Amino acid sequence: MKIYKKLKQPILITGASGFVASNLVRYFVSKKIKINILLNQKTNIWRIKDIIHKTNFFYSDLGNEKDIRRIIKKIKPKTIFHFAAHGAYSNQTDSKLIKKTILNGTFNLINECKKYGFNNFINTGSSSEYGFKKKRMSENDVLVPNSYYSVFKSSATLLCQYESIANNLSITTIRPFHVYGPYEEPTRLIPTLIHQLINNKRSKLVSPKISRDLIFIDDVINFYLLVGTKEKLRGEIFNLGFGKKITIKDIYDHLKKITHSKVNNKWNSMKNRSWDQTVWYSNMTNVKNKLNWKPKTNFKKGLYKTLIWYKNFYNENKRNK
Repeated sequence: MKIYKKLKQPILITGASGFVASNLVRYFVSKKIKINILLNQKTNIWRIKDIIHKTNFFYSDLGNEKDIRRIIKKIKPKTIFHFAAHGAYSNQTDSKLIKKTILNGTFNLINECKKYGFNNFINTGSSSEYGFKKKRMSENDVLVPNSYYSVFKSSATLLCQYESIANNLSITTIRPFHVYGPYEEPTRLIPTLIHQLINNKRSKLVSPKISRDLIFIDDVINFYLLVGTKEKLRGEIFNLGFGKKITIKDIYDHLKKITHSKVNNKWNSMKNRSWDQTVWYSNMTNVKNKLNWKPKTNFKKGLYKTLIWYKNFYNENKRNK
């Protein structure tokens, strides 16, 4: 049986306009599964605007308890993929809104969904919950969050664990590392480098020693689907990365090679930012031991797929202007 057929319906996806969530939405639409998606009224739906009519979509603020109660009563979801968040980007600094969306929103969502007996609730955490480490990050590490975003992500993870264990509910938290691929935010590292390299524009670069734990979006979607079928998990937390350090120099050099770019850039032409770390990668032992899963797409293959997609995406946008 195909894995998506094992998921109990109705299915609900929150934060459906985001990078990972929108790819999951597009996956279900491609399988002709009518899903329910939750969007913020102010959100930009550029990733799903061509397919939103093939979903049941609702506009709501997760922090609005009455509104969420009304929507969940109508849907009565059996499988929930929870992505809605605020604060991941440097221009999102309103601490009250971050708390309202992540912590209050997660509380409201679980509280309403459990009234109707859901089968599985998959919460999206963040690798930023760990803070800055000098070693590979494991799920049982002490959390040292260093921003409002990571503080409230950590709090939401603990809330999910408590609700799961105390009330015997199937709630799992996934902590993605550096996800990349089609529909990633254009201002992020890889889309920015692709755009500049294919147009032979110079880039401002930080230290070549800065590393990422890259995991391709297709592997991420496959993992979410797998966890969505595991209804006996209680309060589990799973890292989601490739488990390897890839330096920014490795990324840049390979993209330059496959774009055939002639531009030459100077390293350290931009100061390292607080999140630019030389050690930031996942320990995937827990995932391997409990779920017997590992990602399939190495970074060279993933970067090539991403490049092809972005070339098509940019060309399509040019034609439509």
